[in-house]
Amino acid sequence: MTEKRASGQWACVALIAILKRTLCESRRKSQNEFPSAALCSMSNGSFLERTGCVTRVLVKNKRGRGYLVNPGRSPLGRFTRYLVLAGIIFIMLPIILLSLYRLPFIHPVSTLMMKDLVTFSGYDRRWVSLDQISPTLINSVMMSEDAKFCFHSGVDWDALNSVVTDAIDGEQTRGASTITMQTAKNLFLWTSRSFIRKGLEVPLAIMTDLILPKQRLMEIYLNIAEWGPGIYGVEAAAQHHFNVSAAKLSPRQAAYLAVTLPNPIVRNPARPGRGMQTLARLNERRARGAGAYVGCVN
Repeated sequence: MTEKRASGQWACVALIAILKRTLCESRRKSQNEFPSAALCSMSNGSFLERTGCVTRVLVKNKRGRGYLVNPGRSPLGRFTRYLVLAGIIFIMLPIILLSLYRLPFIHPVSTLMMKDLVTFSGYDRRWVSLDQISPTLINSVMMSEDAKFCFHSGVDWDALNSVVTDAIDGEQTRGASTITMQTAKNLFLWTSRSFIRKGLEVPLAIMTDLILPKQRLMEIYLNIAEWGPGIYGVEAAAQHHFNVSAAKLSPRQAAYLAVTLPNPIVRNPARPGRGMQTLARLNERRARGAGAYVGCVN
């Protein structure tokens, strides 16, 4: 019985192949001269229809009713193709852009800067190279935002694990974003906090650390970071808040700018409150003793 069924299926497949070739070669002739379709019974009770060069599947339900489905044009097939395409774009676009950002004459912009352009808000950003920025400012930012910048590969896994554990336990979480993660977020993602954004930050940060050297990464970060409404980059921040260039910032001014970064909309480095002054003094001491912590950028 099995052999007869198998031989019947092979015969049906052969018949379909012959009909397909005949129909494709003579598609200009009258359709009445040739069968318009061939149905081949499948082992699951469905049918395979070959009409010309198009394949469709006749699917039967438990009640015996059936309907033809074109696998290449089904809603699920289209959704799958769009999902795969979106995944490819999500992976390839950052790789292409980050590869271009390695070039020193390209000055990237952040998503916040693009939003200000689209909404006609305008912004102030004055690009400067890393050697035009006070080393004290670089040390202060690293000690404030990411003391392990020179030692991790984009993600501080210990800090991230602590945040995840605190979130699971229902405790208040603290920030675990590295400078690399903040740079990836500023370049490619939105600013509002969510676990989805944090989940996207991690692979983007690893990718960013792989493609960009540490010095170039720090240079981009300091030129796209927000230091107030419409104020982006350390040069614009230094000029706006202290009327000096980024190269001439004093240690205390650098500390004020560094501790502003976690909340640049609320904190004003030119008018620091008592809490901000305390943070700045602590940051200034840490920046003086940075030593090997900042070796990868000095």
